[in-house]
Amino acid sequence: MGEALEADRLLVGYAGRPVCGEVSFRMMPGEVLAVVGFNGAGKSTVARTVAGRQEPLAGELRVLGLPVMPDSAGFRRQVAVLFDEDVFFPSLTIREHLLLVARGHSLGSPEEAVDAELGFFGLEDKAGVVPDVVSSGQRRRLLLAAAFIRPSSLLILDEPEQRLDPVMREGLAERIRQRADAGTAVVLVTHDPRLLVQAATACLVIDEVVEQVDTERGAQFIAGS
Repeated sequence: MGEALEADRLLVGYAGRPVCGEVSFRMMPGEVLAVVGFNGAGKSTVARTVAGRQEPLAGELRVLGLPVMPDSAGFRRQVAVLFDEDVFFPSLTIREHLLLVARGHSLGSPEEAVDAELGFFGLEDKAGVVPDVVSSGQRRRLLLAAAFIRPSSLLILDEPEQRLDPVMREGLAERIRQRADAGTAVVLVTHDPRLLVQAATACLVIDEVVEQVDTERGAQFIAGS
């Protein structure tokens, strides 16, 4: 089985100016790579580049052995993402949003899958309302549900712990482990050390210094200069 994700001397940034040094790493299916570093180090920019949301400045990037092609239906089907963007269809309810994702990705039992996600993320009593009328934390849980309900070979989560309470963060760590155990490669940008310890199998530090932290999952630590 080949790499799920491969970056070789990847340089990311805006308007031709890099925000961090070159980044190189490889991920196999079932691995969880935590991307950590101080605010403004370039963590989210790396994640957005991997997801095809912006062009790399230099270097090579491959997903499942193929170049990143965000306009390709095949690429979009393989890659699921969560960024800090609350973008919804204003006339669709929470349940309708999840049904749209489930049916769009040809889930065998979309209604049952949606019920399961609503239950896990504590959104059952909000299923019939539009996202604009619920709290920011509930909207975050809807985005997470949409990312987890669909199949993917690569799951990119940019600070998914934002606006979640401690109990839901524990549940998030378990869901990430479950997806990894099922063979999905997960890129996890996080500021939460507990989530890192609970979920990561490797860590990419976007900084000049690599601080090794022991984790229960035996994480390996990789420098990102």
